[in-house]
Amino acid sequence: MKAILLLQARTNSSRLPGKVLLPVAGMPLVVLAALRAGNSGHRVVVLTSGESSDDALCGLLDEWDADYFRGDLENTLKRFVDALESEPDDKIVVRLTGDNVFPDGVFIDRMIEYFEHRDVAYLCCSGSESGLPYGVSAEVTRVKYLREAHHETTSKFDREHVTPWIVSKYGQKNFDYYRYFNMAQYRCTVDTLDDYLLVNKLFYNKNNAVYISLEELLYKLKRVSLDVVSQTPAHRMVLGTAQFGLEYGIANSLGRPKQDVVNNLVHAAIANGVKYLDTARAYGESERVVGKALAGGWSSRVDTITKLSPFSDCPEDAGPDVVRAYAERSVLQSCHALGVKKLDVLMLHRADHLTAWNSAVWDAVVQLKQQAFIGQLGVSLQTPEEALQALDFEDISFIQLPFNILDYRWDGVIKKISAVRQSRSLIVHARSSLLQGLLSSESEKLWKRAKCSNFSEVTGWLSEKAKHYTNGNVVELCFRYSLSQDWIDGVVVGVDSRNQLLENIIMAGEKRWSGDQLKRIVSDRPRVTKETLNPATWKHEDE
Repeated sequence: MKAILLLQARTNSSRLPGKVLLPVAGMPLVVLAALRAGNSGHRVVVLTSGESSDDALCGLLDEWDADYFRGDLENTLKRFVDALESEPDDKIVVRLTGDNVFPDGVFIDRMIEYFEHRDVAYLCCSGSESGLPYGVSAEVTRVKYLREAHHETTSKFDREHVTPWIVSKYGQKNFDYYRYFNMAQYRCTVDTLDDYLLVNKLFYNKNNAVYISLEELLYKLKRVSLDVVSQTPAHRMVLGTAQFGLEYGIANSLGRPKQDVVNNLVHAAIANGVKYLDTARAYGESERVVGKALAGGWSSRVDTITKLSPFSDCPEDAGPDVVRAYAERSVLQSCHALGVKKLDVLMLHRADHLTAWNSAVWDAVVQLKQQAFIGQLGVSLQTPEEALQALDFEDISFIQLPFNILDYRWDGVIKKISAVRQSRSLIVHARSSLLQGLLSSESEKLWKRAKCSNFSEVTGWLSEKAKHYTNGNVVELCFRYSLSQDWIDGVVVGVDSRNQLLENIIMAGEKRWSGDQLKRIVSDRPRVTKETLNPATWKHEDE
């Protein structure tokens, strides 16, 4: 039984208006998407709205003799159900989008065969499970399930996103036929100008654009995506950006990179699967520089974590209204610098701000979250004691803490962190895996500044472990040790150059060490003082 393919398309786009009308291989993007999806014989219907803003789109579809249906603007689920009014309940429906031109008839036929063979209600192809780039996605269900969802759900979210109610009731099966491509960190959708230029390049001079196979396009995407250097997406690497805004790191000899260098670093990190950038109000010009790097649609591809002002200029006797004003100022300044209306993640820069000024700081940011200026809240920690306190705050969904291969202080807190993660959403990021670059240095001067009296023993131990586990690479030893912790979701690492970034991305893709291996690595770890583990206590260069 032939399926019906419903391809969503709208003219309005906040990041790239009119993108579905842009020419690719001599035809509008939406037309190419429809023709490729239907090139094995399935009927394709473009679903758009009845708004006047989509009149031009429909006029273009008429010119290309493409089938389309105009329906409800806000209620996308209703639009689907209305378009399927004459179809039988058992008809198979494939949901696609007009800004994704990679899916072809063979891809869709394989999904339908998989769907029928397993007799499921819903099949999805997207995300890392599929092995395919962002932009090669589809959903398969039956008309009756869409009708049931439309009849039963009252959720605005369900109606906007069409299939969540079906998934909630019947479950989800993932299509992994193409998993061996291992290309989840690649991107081939059209959401920004850079995306469009890439897709145009892939189809340039292709007389067979409608029939070129998905596999051929994937291989070509690999060849032209020079920024992608690892077969494993660097999802657990968090790009630290302190050095983009100020002179940062005890071993930093290059200084602050220029804006064009930052742009290149940020874009390459995102292209390789980095999900988070880490910045702060206190990092000098970092927020502004990061905001510029994310302009042009890049901000939609990554979440930015920033930190509230340290409040060093707020009077000790300030009342709640004054403290709230300081918090609001910091949040609005961050929004302005980053070029956003809402912060993805806001952390308190200091854990004592959870209770400082009679909890006025915390109360203020919780209120700002309720007012939709903030997505998620977190706190930047320094010590295990601070972590134990912060974990009692239910609104905290992010914590960031210092952790490295020499740091023994967290052993007694890991169980509590793991227990909290079982009961609620909590993302843990570790910073200082290289202790601001100290662990990769053999400079006696730097180690003495860090108040380490047994530096010869420590550097010798690091060197020996690196020889055994990472072919002598101390940086990889320290980085992978933190990345391999099962209670840590991401490791913040700063970079000064493109080569350093790409090296870190490759290391982030290496196989994680097991719990037993981690125990063996640190079984004979030399002891350092808590002062060495806390850069705030280190001596300044002129001391």
